[in-house]
Amino acid sequence: MSKLIKKPITIPSSTKVDIADQVITVTGPKGSISKNFRTDLVDFKTEQDKIFVIPKKQQSKRYDGFVKKLAGTYWSILNSMINGVNNGYTKTLQIVGLGWKVNQKGNGIEILVGYSHPVFFESPKGITLKVEDLQRISVSGIDKELVGQVAANIRKIRKPDSYKGKGIRYADEKLVLKESKKGAKGR
Repeated sequence: MSKLIKKPITIPSSTKVDIADQVITVTGPKGSISKNFRTDLVDFKTEQDKIFVIPKKQQSKRYDGFVKKLAGTYWSILNSMINGVNNGYTKTLQIVGLGWKVNQKGNGIEILVGYSHPVFFESPKGITLKVEDLQRISVSGIDKELVGQVAANIRKIRKPDSYKGKGIRYADEKLVLKESKKGAKGR
């Protein structure tokens, strides 16, 4: 059983949570997020400034374990929604390579990473792309899942090379470089 569902999620005073049928909407100072949840398997109970995620009992023990895991996942998603509308999420990407750079173009970015043409990446709704310097990109927004997906899509344009380390990587990512194959002589 998930240990997270034993404790409630605290709702800050500047945040409003609406539970209607299968849609939960969280509104805060930075914006609003709505997500669908399966209410036939999990209940959401609010008391003052707390939300409890309660798994519903099932007929089968095997299915009951799945519902408890699902309740833990829903707890984590709901907690991320509340943190997102209050604080927001940011991921920073770094471009490593000689002459490789990124430029701000409207609400998107233009990436020059060794291809014969520049790659233009348009910012989706709810995401802010900001070029901090010629080789750093900041992806920010209130939806943790969307921020992570956009950062992964930008990284996918030119993944880090495992031999030289060139490419687009997360700022806190540690690369383990492989040794070149020059030592294999005479075989």
